[in-house]
Amino acid sequence: MSGRTTADTEPEIRETTEADDTEDRAGETEERSGDARRARWAAAGAGGLLSLAGLAAAILRLTGSAPLFVAAAYALGAGVCALAAVLGARGRTRRALWLLVVGTMVMALGDQFD
Repeated sequence: MSGRTTADTEPEIRETTEADDTEDRAGETEERSGDARRARWAAAGAGGLLSLAGLAAAILRLTGSAPLFVAAAYALGAGVCALAAVLGARGRTRRALWLLVVGTMVMALGDQFD
């Protein structure tokens, strides 16, 4: 025991006014809009990067000795990732995430036949 009374350790409680609530809501709204903006940028950036990588891989597979199916899988996966980038930029980040997963899986499936 420290010898202090409970009155010293209890937090100070103050009455909140309507202005305080409005300030709190404004801060939360700004934080949420910042989170949404970062999610849109991340979805659009990842979709663009994966679509460019898939397109480059499709071109490389076409010029090599790989079967045509492999190049088509990379191209299809790149197209799906490009669609995910567009949806992510428009704010549909959940759908964009799932399309990124599907597009990457299609490219990985094509890579299995290489």
